[in-house]
Amino acid sequence: MALPEDLESAIDAAWQRARDIPGYIGEKEFRALGMLFVGAPRNGVTVEIGSFKGKSTVGLATLALRYGIGPVVSVDPHNAPSVTDPMLRGQSTSFEDFSSALRAAGVEHEVEAYRVTSQEAALGWSRSIRLLWIDGDHTYDGAKLDFDLFSPFLAEGAIVAIHDTLHEFEGPIRVFVERILRSDEFGAAGLLHTIGWGQYRPGDGIRFRRQRQKLARRASRLLPLVAGGRSVAGFSKTWWKLQCFLVPHRILTPAEWEVSLSAFDPV
Repeated sequence: MALPEDLESAIDAAWQRARDIPGYIGEKEFRALGMLFVGAPRNGVTVEIGSFKGKSTVGLATLALRYGIGPVVSVDPHNAPSVTDPMLRGQSTSFEDFSSALRAAGVEHEVEAYRVTSQEAALGWSRSIRLLWIDGDHTYDGAKLDFDLFSPFLAEGAIVAIHDTLHEFEGPIRVFVERILRSDEFGAAGLLHTIGWGQYRPGDGIRFRRQRQKLARRASRLLPLVAGGRSVAGFSKTWWKLQCFLVPHRILTPAEWEVSLSAFDPV
């Protein structure tokens, strides 16, 4: 699907609604996520695992409202304390703030909120997924579980996006390398700032194998530095930053991203 000509201004408007909501996604990351969201196929729903107080949820729902791409399915138990949501600062839950943010933005009707874990949400799940946005538990076991639970429901051409792939967590980078870059079920794949993404193309993903393998070789150098959830500090942090620099992760323009979905090296 061709990206709409007004996408840049639409993402601008969505970010204006979302930017002041507490959360961990910055403007550059959101611009990348917005492009992936609008560029994903229309058949299916968007699943967001990990919503916190609704920053990315409001932004995506704003785009959903503008382009008629709905719903956004939010999966988050909103409980505390949580290692991945330290900004709760004494609150017992983030759900009230999350709900208030949706109402204030006028997008509550674009969102299906499930106040449960991803494992609970997956029970009985049967809906096709157009975009799987993984931003929950950043441990390897947690990120892998989120991917494994919902990836069987990806629509042809669906996009998987994983937040914090180039941050100091084991889960996102390892799942990105092992489950996307090393899998012929995915076609084009890459990094946009810290978001690792891949397009689900089980029919012809093998055509993109060289492109994915080249990226996997670079990204794999990060894995030993965060293995077992170890902290990155001192010399390891310097080495981490260097290896991240060597992994291509600039944010593509919409036109460049569309080209990436069809460009491949012959196997």
